[in-house]
Amino acid sequence: MTVADTPSSAPAKGISKRTKILRILGALFLSIGLFNLGEWALFGRFIEDTDNAYVQGNVVQITPQVSGTVMQILVDDTNVVKPGAPLVILDNADADVALAQAEAQLAQTVREVRTLYTNQAQSEATVRLREADVAHAREDLNRRKSLAGSGAVSAEELRHAENAVTSTQAGLAVAQEQLASGRALTSGTQVATHPNVQRAAAKVQEVMLAQSRSTLVAPVGGEIAKRNVQVGQRVNPGTPLMAIVPLDQLWVDANFKESQLSKMRIGQSVALTADLYGGKVSYTGKVVGMAAGTGAAFALLPAQNATGNWIKIVQRIPVRIELDPKELALHPLRVGLSMHVEVNLHDQSGAAVGENRSTQKVMRAFDEASVPFNSKARARINAIIADNMR
Repeated sequence: MTVADTPSSAPAKGISKRTKILRILGALFLSIGLFNLGEWALFGRFIEDTDNAYVQGNVVQITPQVSGTVMQILVDDTNVVKPGAPLVILDNADADVALAQAEAQLAQTVREVRTLYTNQAQSEATVRLREADVAHAREDLNRRKSLAGSGAVSAEELRHAENAVTSTQAGLAVAQEQLASGRALTSGTQVATHPNVQRAAAKVQEVMLAQSRSTLVAPVGGEIAKRNVQVGQRVNPGTPLMAIVPLDQLWVDANFKESQLSKMRIGQSVALTADLYGGKVSYTGKVVGMAAGTGAAFALLPAQNATGNWIKIVQRIPVRIELDPKELALHPLRVGLSMHVEVNLHDQSGAAVGENRSTQKVMRAFDEASVPFNSKARARINAIIADNMR
């Protein structure tokens, strides 16, 4: 009996081992499934991700405001410039000639206005002279009238005296009108503030402004791109010469499916990775806005779905994500790079449509040069006026 029982015990022992291994594997898979389910319940269901996301940025076009021939190009593609840095210098010979003409016109205008004030004083003296003539003619007429009764003065002399009074009164009226006309041109102003002088001064300032615009400066800081201007080229106002991309003001446009946007809100946190660095570098951002329509709605040729052969296509809406400038400084990105985006939907306090964009950086052109320019132009104008007042 013992010998017969020995073979049957071995298979039983083997079946028990397999059962144990299967149970262990089943428990392991069940644990993994429960873990994944718990992770999805706690975190995964609050995450919306997409690989259809790209880095975007402002591409600031550099265009001249005056026409001219390019004399110097001081930068090239991939150069990094600061705001106010000179980029291109145009030939300003025409502007120099125009400035000389404007300054000469201002000087002539100052002298002409000085003549108006001189004529004003002369007109006042003429009025006083005509008033004296009228008074003298009236006295002469009154004296002759007093003698007319005695026959010492003839009627003809009396008539001549009356004509003299009329003539001097007419002369006084003419002088008064000339005085009023002069006052209309000079009243309430001085030579420096006279409208004619101000108009000529504005012309000088305009030409000086055109002269200063012969040097194109960087309106913002960033990296030079798309330079297509050459030395000796004749350019007109508005001709694109190059572009500047501020690499510290980039953002990400993530194109989410319409089915992913129901719980997406402004201000939700975002985790991003770039294909440029792989998983070694991660970025943090936040949702700052969603596009007003899908890409198909704003396409050059919008799709026409009112046809018989209609096929539903899931649409995507661009979601703008703001990046942390400090992280951009540590790990620079470039416009057009691919990104992987994961939006955390836990925070539902934000609005679906942003009311303002105060968190976004406002692009501001370099304008520090305007104050020195205005001071320089005003000093030059004042100097010309002073020189011609002597």
